[in-house]
Amino acid sequence: VQLQASGGGLVQGGGSLTLSCAVSGSGFSIGDMRWYRQAPGKQREFVATMTRAGSTNYRDSVKGRFTISRDNAKNTVSLQMNNLKPEDTAVYYCNAEIISRGTWYPTTYWGQGTLVTVSS
Repeated sequence: VQLQASGGGLVQGGGSLTLSCAVSGSGFSIGDMRWYRQAPGKQREFVATMTRAGSTNYRDSVKGRFTISRDNAKNTVSLQMNNLKPEDTAVYYCNAEIISRGTWYPTTYWGQGTLVTVSS
């Protein structure tokens, strides 16, 4: 199982970016999918999550600006980020709960991270 994140870049404050994350491999199903971020010199923090059924949750600072979505058929998760602020600058990581065939417990897998830089 591999997670590949993409879509980061440099954007001016107030701008938008969409991050994508694709899960590759076979013989598994996917539970919750999430985005985290890590700003320079800070700990990694939760950004958003989406269950397989479509329930979502966000950290307070991104509510109303970020939207998480997923395509269960394509094993992808996206993060639409609008009205970006300089404090959103971070490396963004995708994360997925993978249930391998023949097991009942999930294992957490992480993508490699994609850098988002928001200029003021």
